[in-house]
Amino acid sequence: MTDCCIHPTCVVDDHVSIGSGTRIWHFCHIQSGAVIGSDCSFGQNVYIASRVQIGNGVRIQNNVSVYEGVELEDHVFCGPSCVFTNVLTPRSRYPRGSAAYARTLVKEGASIGANATVLCGHTIGRHALIAAGAVVTCDVGDHALMSGIPARQTGWVCECGTILPDTLRCPECGRQYQPAGTGLKEVQP
Repeated sequence: MTDCCIHPTCVVDDHVSIGSGTRIWHFCHIQSGAVIGSDCSFGQNVYIASRVQIGNGVRIQNNVSVYEGVELEDHVFCGPSCVFTNVLTPRSRYPRGSAAYARTLVKEGASIGANATVLCGHTIGRHALIAAGAVVTCDVGDHALMSGIPARQTGWVCECGTILPDTLRCPECGRQYQPAGTGLKEVQP
């Protein structure tokens, strides 16, 4: 935990790995066993559970809890108050513990909008964009734009964040894409 900035109001448990250049702001709690990459930024009141893996350059805005079973790859963006779950059928009276946690993977460069909910057990593809308030109940392909309750694909998004036209060529940065499986892949010139 050298060369990082941790606000004095934060609680960082023992056995936590935090990369250089990471900034953790007011009232955050990082639990034992969490691994956080370099150059990340966590807003106010962020909670990171035990054994959570967070890549480099991740931005987590205010009031986000990342529970055990969730992995965020490099350059993921989590908007204010977005929600992750880790158990599909929770019961207070019959706790299942960590063996029941369903894994959620958010791949490189994906963005999750404010107040969106990601139900556990799903993968959000590379550079996908989850609209504010959406509820993700299925896997999301690379570069997919998802919105609504439940979230449905409503378009495609470039790596730079621009919504793609039907030609799948980004009008901002010029990247060209083609369909690949359930998502898009960039076509090299």
